[in-house]
Amino acid sequence: MHPTHRVLTAALIAATTAIVAVPSTAAAQAPKDPTMAALYSNWQGMIDNITKAADEMTEANYAYKPVATVRSFGELIGHVAGTQDLICAAVLGEKVPAEDAIEKTAKTKAAIVAALKASTAHCAKAYNIPAASGSAMVDMFGSKSTKFAALTLNAVHDGEHYGNIVTYMRMKGMIPPSSKR
Repeated sequence: MHPTHRVLTAALIAATTAIVAVPSTAAAQAPKDPTMAALYSNWQGMIDNITKAADEMTEANYAYKPVATVRSFGELIGHVAGTQDLICAAVLGEKVPAEDAIEKTAKTKAAIVAALKASTAHCAKAYNIPAASGSAMVDMFGSKSTKFAALTLNAVHDGEHYGNIVTYMRMKGMIPPSSKR
């Protein structure tokens, strides 16, 4: 093989491997604007961990509650999906769904994971708004907020609940995705 072909073949293999290694949540949709890309990156890391945890937990453990007064694992994942839909719909100027709609209706692992992935795809669109519209105001939980602040809240909210997810997984003897690196 000609040396140039070897270099091109190696580059093609490296590029293909990089594409396959892209995280699960719409990485190809990352915003080009640096401000939006930073917001997106913070959110994407968290939602990737949540999605991996949701995929790894067994169907039986979706009903698991460490104590009776907290959400089950499945309800927790449904809550994340529902809140993402609510926040991202507000940012996109869409009709805002009830925050607990997914949590109260999706009851199987398959339905909950599908709802989480759908809400993640929905939010990928919100993180792709033009940065120039990021200071526009939206209604968020009864008060006004900028779109930037709403998207930041979404990432922070996901991070808060990933902490819960880590605890649930540890109590079940599982290693959370963020600890597997």
